[in-house]
Amino acid sequence: VQLQASGGGSVQAGESLRLSCAASGNFESINAMAWYRQPPGQQREFVATISGGNDGTTRYADSVKGRFTISKENAKNTVYLQMDNVKHEDTAVYFCNVFYYKDGLTRAAWGQGTQVTVSS
Repeated sequence: VQLQASGGGSVQAGESLRLSCAASGNFESINAMAWYRQPPGQQREFVATISGGNDGTTRYADSVKGRFTISKENAKNTVYLQMDNVKHEDTAVYFCNVFYYKDGLTRAAWGQGTQVTVSS
C-alpha cells in the first residue's frame, strides 16, 4: 500500500489548511486511517484517527480538539485533515497512517509526510 499526502504549506496563525492522503495498492479493506505529526526536534505524536468502513468513528488529540476535523472518502480511499484556527505550535511534518487488511493480516503503512508551517 502506498500513501500520497498533499496539502501542506505555510499559513498564518488563525488560518485554515486541508491535508489529503490517498491510499493505493493491493488491499482488501481499510481498518482505520490516521494523522500523526512531528514538530521540530520532537517525537512523532498522534493527531486524529477515523475508523474504516461505514463506521467513521473519530478520535482526536486534546491539543487539536475543536480545531481539526478528520474525514474520509471511502470510494477514493482518501483521508482528510481539515485544520482550522491553526496555531504556531501546529507547525510540524504531518504523516498519514493506515491500517489495512490483506492476506489474513492487519498491516500498517505510512505516508511520506507533508510540512505545515504556521507563522504567528
